[in-house]
Amino acid sequence: MKEKSFETQVLHTPFDKEDAYGSLSMPVYNTAAYEFDTAEAMEAAFCGRTADHAYSRITNPTVQYFERKIQAVTGAMSVTALNSGMAAISNTFIAIAQSGANVVTSAHLFGNTYSFLKNTLAAFGVEARCCDLTNIEEVRAQVDERTCAIFLEVITNPQLEVADLRALAAVAREKGVPLVADTTVIPFHVFSAKDCGVDIEIVSSTKYLSGGATSIGGLIVDYGTFDWSRSEKLAAMSREFGATTFTTKLRKEIHRNLGAYMTPQVAYMQTLGLETVAVRFERQASTCLELAKSLEKLSGVESVNYTGLESSPYYVLSTEQFGPIPGAMLTFDLVSREACFRFMNKLRLIRRATNLFDNKSLAIHPASTIYGSFTAEQRKSMDVSDKTIRLSVGLESLDDLLEDIVQALQ
Repeated sequence: MKEKSFETQVLHTPFDKEDAYGSLSMPVYNTAAYEFDTAEAMEAAFCGRTADHAYSRITNPTVQYFERKIQAVTGAMSVTALNSGMAAISNTFIAIAQSGANVVTSAHLFGNTYSFLKNTLAAFGVEARCCDLTNIEEVRAQVDERTCAIFLEVITNPQLEVADLRALAAVAREKGVPLVADTTVIPFHVFSAKDCGVDIEIVSSTKYLSGGATSIGGLIVDYGTFDWSRSEKLAAMSREFGATTFTTKLRKEIHRNLGAYMTPQVAYMQTLGLETVAVRFERQASTCLELAKSLEKLSGVESVNYTGLESSPYYVLSTEQFGPIPGAMLTFDLVSREACFRFMNKLRLIRRATNLFDNKSLAIHPASTIYGSFTAEQRKSMDVSDKTIRLSVGLESLDDLLEDIVQALQ
């Protein structure tokens, strides 16, 4: 029998246990704890010798079903669902980093991700080494025996830079470090992180998967492809757990101790969102591409940045890695910060709000909001311009969105 399509798999992933009432949707197990028949069964569950649920901070049937769906469509070894994208990033690095280690990354990162690496981890003795990830030799020179990972966003937000994932994966293999990638801006059905050499994939499921900004969540997707005997922190564990070392460390210690597991209510909503992500993405991303082409022709717009445009320096690489419509986010520059604010204030249809891939189109001025607490020098080093508007394209018609943009530019 041929392999089922993404759309079919997300709709028909079976339950781990048959529902007593034949429900077609996984019920919301809105409970904290679970009863056991015997003390022996309880001991086995708490010690990880069985897959029985013990406490919903650790595992929950509704959340587990969402994880199973992601696992089915990605081919991952394991998936862990947490309560935000930032929780997914922090849990990942707390699992693999230790004092004296470093992370080779880029200054082109989402604001809180950059702050986590540069400030929060730094307080625990972990160095974030920012370099040009599009320059493979520079990356190779930055990786040393204390590097715990190479980390990047596959399309940076808001710079929209694209690095060659296969080339980075080759350096990571050569140097014996895992390649960790935040792939939030491109959903699973159009991009295979595993095929590009990513070992651990991080996703803010708040975005495409939530089904229109219904809830906050994050995912850690472990493909089981890294040899953890080469990890300074996890080498000893790898002798017992092999390919599952990272997931074992994460599930048995880190996520339990940090308490950031996804709630069953969120998992239920995001399971429904996952089932429709393919059709929503096609509409949003197609509209985004056409809108980007139209913006290039509008008076008052200095430049448009979308990696699906032939004018983008990353067009060829982006098309190879992500296909012809690389997501539903674009940016464009106006003549000044003041022009950006005037434009934002005149919008009638597009909402002034943060977040990405809501069903509604959203506009934000990143320099004054997401990066508002950064200094001017820091923003400059991160290529965050005062003249940039970020637009997340929703499900509205192209004509309506373009009309709103045109009137706001006048």
